[in-house]
Amino acid sequence: MPQLLLELFSEEIPARMQAGAARDLERMATERLKAAGLSFDALTTFAGPRRLTLVVDGLPAATPDREEELKGPKATAPEQALEGFLRKTGLTRDQLVERDGVLFAVISSKGRATADLIPAMVDEIVRGFPWPKSMRWGTGTLRWVRPLKRIVCLFDGAVVPFDVDEIASGDVTEGHRFLGSGTPFAVRDFADYRQKLEREFVLLDVADRKLRILEGAKTVCADRGLSLVDDDGLLDEVAGLAEWPTPILGDMDPAFLDLPPEVVRLSMKVHQKYFAVRGPARDGLAPHFVVVANVEASDGGKALAAGNSRVLSARLNDARFFWDEDRKTGFDAWLKKLEGVTFHAKLGTLAERVDRIAALAREIAPRVGADADKAEQAARLAKADLASGMVGEFPELQGVMGGYYARAGHGDAIADAIRDHYRPQGPSDAVPTAPLTVAVALADKLDTLVGFFAIDEKPTGSKDPFALRRAALGVIRLVLENGVRLPLTELIRLWVGREAGQHILDNPELVSAAVDVKIDLPQFFADRLKVLLRDQGQRHDLVDAVFALGDDDLVRIVRRVEALDGFLATDDGANLLAGHRRASNILKAEAKKGEVPVGMVQTGLPNQPPEETALAFAAAAAQTAVDQALEAEDFAAAMRALSGLRAPVDAFFTGVMVNSDVPAERDNRLKLLGQIRAVMGRVADFDRIAG
Repeated sequence: MPQLLLELFSEEIPARMQAGAARDLERMATERLKAAGLSFDALTTFAGPRRLTLVVDGLPAATPDREEELKGPKATAPEQALEGFLRKTGLTRDQLVERDGVLFAVISSKGRATADLIPAMVDEIVRGFPWPKSMRWGTGTLRWVRPLKRIVCLFDGAVVPFDVDEIASGDVTEGHRFLGSGTPFAVRDFADYRQKLEREFVLLDVADRKLRILEGAKTVCADRGLSLVDDDGLLDEVAGLAEWPTPILGDMDPAFLDLPPEVVRLSMKVHQKYFAVRGPARDGLAPHFVVVANVEASDGGKALAAGNSRVLSARLNDARFFWDEDRKTGFDAWLKKLEGVTFHAKLGTLAERVDRIAALAREIAPRVGADADKAEQAARLAKADLASGMVGEFPELQGVMGGYYARAGHGDAIADAIRDHYRPQGPSDAVPTAPLTVAVALADKLDTLVGFFAIDEKPTGSKDPFALRRAALGVIRLVLENGVRLPLTELIRLWVGREAGQHILDNPELVSAAVDVKIDLPQFFADRLKVLLRDQGQRHDLVDAVFALGDDDLVRIVRRVEALDGFLATDDGANLLAGHRRASNILKAEAKKGEVPVGMVQTGLPNQPPEETALAFAAAAAQTAVDQALEAEDFAAAMRALSGLRAPVDAFFTGVMVNSDVPAERDNRLKLLGQIRAVMGRVADFDRIAG
């Protein structure tokens, strides 16, 4: 079947926009093809430094013929109603079909050639493309990320003729700006297009560019006995900077290696887009770097490497200046500066935030096995480096630089807590395990969460400007991976109730809001916990079933969920869940009629079925066993106790009529079902579990 090839060739597209542009092109093309009634086998997009490319395989030559039937008025309807229907359909009275006294219009439309639909589709895509930033140039009205130069548009090997703002479509494109022949060339289809681009030193697919960078960088390093420092983020970026990436190894002054390695790496990455290099021992950085050029130099890249080395030296000299000046300034001056920096209009300055975090860390410390004095000291210093010169230049190094500056005067434990208190910052980030660090990290994230919830700055939809979802996940991971037995309401109470935070709660409305946080924030944590457990393969409804009990100890909740999941995976668990649902439905139906009887279940009644007696004894035994297991937090044992109910529950529903004609029998059996539901409800709210 025919193939569509579209290339939008422009001046340089910023690397950070390329991946999003490829996704947007795929989405916009898919939506418009489907709206036109065009199916296809495969649709692929590519983005690079100077071009966006779309290839669609398996398109039909034309849209299918359509026949649509519209129901009209009755045949006996007034003339005005008939005339309105005829105007709507564009038909005459004799073209209508009458069935059962009702008029119908059958409208047939011939399919349109796909090539006739493409110009409008491309025009809509180009004019409506959602670039984060765009520009106009010349005298036209078109906006594009950079000036658009050419449009290649081929369908079934032939040019689809049209123009967008006087840029005419064709079959001609260009190769590499420097390495190519310099002569535009025609293409026939995607295979020919891709092959000719590669001959002209253009790798179309970003995956191919990444592979070339990695292989080339590792080769130039290995030739000198070195190894590349992996950096996926930098790899993504430089793959968008060069159409024919060529890694070159450069040298730097070894004297710069006395700077912290994070500073050296960030100077290379942020300012110059260089990869760092390790020596043979792999215990530190080597005085080299890898730069990715967009050319193959005739001298093997020596001149390029030398020029980049000079630029890097200038950058690292700047970094050395900040490093030296910061060590002269120190924490006292930085903490003073924080008094003049607003954290949030309703939450005070950064200095006030430091006071809150320090007070929280002091209270949390004994609960996680840390020294309270040291926790408070570390928390007071944790944000100081925000006022340092180095963090002003490289915000990514906040915390890291504070750790370096604190190590000499405050010891390793406090320095480590300052360095790592922002962690974990993402799902792949390691969780701190040192008690002192855990205390400060929890205090930092808790202050963020409770503070912004108190002023009603909660996440809405996809918007989360203060990264509260990430903070909540950080708290959850810190608690779970360190086995911290600190209930959520206790964490929140530490913030809301202590005197150190009252200076931001003078407004009565904020005081009321902070109290409401005790209700809102646990549910927010429950939602985040569901996300975390779902990613680990757990069911979200089980989290709901456990959270409904009012437990807010995250460690205990997860243990309950794991035990419940294992129980429901067994035949006993699945069947007992069905029995619980049946009992619950009966009780709900009775509740609608009136009050459901409660109280002690009687045994030994006249004519009492043995299945009823057996279930009564089983329920009493299960209640005792479940209570003992829950007291010991042995949730597997609690589930085993519930397993003992499976057979008697099945037998009860098989052999006993709940709605007996004898009121005393009916009341006793309803009490028994209520007892079963109550016993199971001690473990989880089974009503919230999907079947």
